[in-house]
Amino acid sequence: MEIKVPELAESISEGTISQWLINIGDKVSKGDSVVELETDKVNIELNAEYSGVVTKVLKETGDTVEVGDVIAIIEDGTAEETVVTTTAPEKSVEETLNQQTIRSEQDLPKANRPIASPAARKWARELGIDLNQVNSSDPLGRIKSNDVKAYSPAPPVKEEPKLEKASPKRKDQQNDVEFDKPVERVKMSRRRQTIAKRLVEVQQTAAMLTTFNEVDMSAIMDLRNKRKDAFFDKHGVRLGFMSFFTKAVVSALKQFPLLNAEIQGDELLIKKFYDIGIAVAAPEGLVVPVVRNANQKNFAEIEQEIGNLGKKARDNALTLNDLQGGTFTITNGGVFGSLMSTPILNSPQVGILGMHKIQTRPIAIDSERMANRPMMYIALSYDHRIVDGKEAVSFLAMVKELLEDPETLLLES
Repeated sequence: MEIKVPELAESISEGTISQWLINIGDKVSKGDSVVELETDKVNIELNAEYSGVVTKVLKETGDTVEVGDVIAIIEDGTAEETVVTTTAPEKSVEETLNQQTIRSEQDLPKANRPIASPAARKWARELGIDLNQVNSSDPLGRIKSNDVKAYSPAPPVKEEPKLEKASPKRKDQQNDVEFDKPVERVKMSRRRQTIAKRLVEVQQTAAMLTTFNEVDMSAIMDLRNKRKDAFFDKHGVRLGFMSFFTKAVVSALKQFPLLNAEIQGDELLIKKFYDIGIAVAAPEGLVVPVVRNANQKNFAEIEQEIGNLGKKARDNALTLNDLQGGTFTITNGGVFGSLMSTPILNSPQVGILGMHKIQTRPIAIDSERMANRPMMYIALSYDHRIVDGKEAVSFLAMVKELLEDPETLLLES
């Protein structure tokens, strides 16, 4: 019985094997996770469709596989188990399975993997433990989950990154650069390759332009300081800046609908719903999970949703549904200290709002007075093919006005 790469999603036809969760000789049950695939957007665990013993692993970690590829073989072990049990009824079921597994691994000496129960392998994966280092308490040498739990690893030795002297430039690497000094060569992950490819494609296919404005954040900060404790006591979540920006963006999109559209061939698809993407820096690169129906959510619901999506991104637990279908994106470079930037569109969307660091600056109140105010530069990048400058500038001006009068946003919720 073959383990094949199934249909993943409409826009995903291939992936990279990130980690095998089973080994040759393992007994798996239908529904068990067997391999983790890294796709362009998320990591996906594939499950066994049959029960049996893993006899072949046809693809290695790091290999690229396509939908329909056979990546492993599972053979039904029922007949063999029945014969063994009949000829040796005095042995326990676990002893029989242990002997069967030993035979499977002896038949495949190249695997060179320790004999362990599925539960033990699962524990080892979750704890990051090498089963080759675990001592077995079983007379037959099979590692059980208790052995893994009792294992105490030696303190890890920090290894310096391996540096290599660049080899002479090859003819097929026109973009390679020769160095006489040490360098480190690291393969890009599939996700990083996809991010790089799409960012270049956007700049090559969209007429991208950016307009800027600045927001006096005094009113929002005063409101947050006044309401934050009561808000947290009532809703169990902190009142952040993102809910204000999300509500302001939704209100502005209703007035300037072309920024909530996309181009499909020679038509404009103007969306009458407001699924706002929130850019998040995940361990393997930028991802943009989506807050669905943001126009129907209040401040607390938006903050809760953003918090949940951010945690899933950091834990590498986002699903394809979390990432698909956004209509407009907000990105906050200010959390990393950025004072100003030109965000790149998240195709096929035609608008993205960039938030930046809040910095106290002297601001002219009128012709005679100055005051130090917490100011933030905001940037709107847009596709000039369908959004004119007047609409873009007016959209950003409306966002600014709403943020500087946040009680209006609270009244709309």
